[in-house]
Amino acid sequence: MTNSPQHPLSGHWKPTHLQAMHYGPNSVEKHLISCLPSSTSKAFIVTGSSLASKTPLIKQVEALLGTTHHAGTFSNIGQHAPVAHLDQATDAVQKDDAIDTLISVGGGSPIDSAKAISYRQHRRSGKFLYHISIPTTLSAAECTLGAGYTSSESTKVAVAHPELVPHVVIYDADFALETPERLWLSTGIRSLDHAIELQYHPDASDVPAKQLGLTAIASLFTYLPKYKSDPKNKDYITRLQLASFSSLCGMGTAFKSGLGLSHALGYALGSPYGIPHGITSCLTLAKVVNLKSNDPDSAAQVAPVLPFIGQSPSGDKQNDAVQVSYAIERLVKELGLQSSLSEYGVGEDQVPKIARLATGQEKGQLYDNVVSLVKSKL
Repeated sequence: MTNSPQHPLSGHWKPTHLQAMHYGPNSVEKHLISCLPSSTSKAFIVTGSSLASKTPLIKQVEALLGTTHHAGTFSNIGQHAPVAHLDQATDAVQKDDAIDTLISVGGGSPIDSAKAISYRQHRRSGKFLYHISIPTTLSAAECTLGAGYTSSESTKVAVAHPELVPHVVIYDADFALETPERLWLSTGIRSLDHAIELQYHPDASDVPAKQLGLTAIASLFTYLPKYKSDPKNKDYITRLQLASFSSLCGMGTAFKSGLGLSHALGYALGSPYGIPHGITSCLTLAKVVNLKSNDPDSAAQVAPVLPFIGQSPSGDKQNDAVQVSYAIERLVKELGLQSSLSEYGVGEDQVPKIARLATGQEKGQLYDNVVSLVKSKL
């Protein structure tokens, strides 16, 4: 059970407009056409170059759509969704007024790009586009109403609207088989980041957000190591996809702010330094949870995670929260995902800038704590 500091217990949850979620091997072939909003829908595929050029997946989706439904494909979305790529994709969509559906295939960058295209289309025409997402990583971008892309100055730009949540999500283990192991595992830690930071977020409801987050944490700790030992096991893949969904689907549309400090650090490190968000979570999550353990309210929210990762609570909330941080650190190491910021060209001279971006402050206790945290990962 969750352990809310609120007495009496109260909260609020507002669902998204998600209409369907399909999962299991061969789900795309089974369900894609029936998920289109109409029998005459024209769909535009948004994806990255690796999936388009190095796997058969995009050709498979195009073949399923056929000439009846396929309106075009943009296959050049890069890491962190550079605005130049987003502009090109948006232009391609806006040239064809018949397009009513976007199909994002890939990780967070194609999914967020499709959301941003829909946002731009709404500003142009007053209508959002229908969105079907086929994720191939565990980033869980398909679960949220926000979209992020990278400006020409290498900073994160965010847009958000309840209508940006994909209408349909299709988790297909056969599609995920094409994902590189390190990318799959690191985005699994990104999902863990979501689920952990939900536990102490002030807008997160006890049910379903935090409760689903706890089930996600349990599954991620169980199945990420199993997947590493057997990366072709479709059952493990599907269970991890469902864990990724559970990590954020309970978020709904009532959140007034971003998830938490680990995510803020991820944004400060990701786009500016070209670090994948899965790796930023590997670098920051354990350290942030350890830092949060010093705050009694946050520690009380993190401590209930302990039995979900196979450990017995001590009754000391601060100690239990610290043990959660140690368990995250061990999991990252077990998965072979340890790294340092210096490997990505981040030097000590960049630490103040990163701390400012992550905290919105230039001094104070939080700023100082983040400076120390970032220095520890150089």
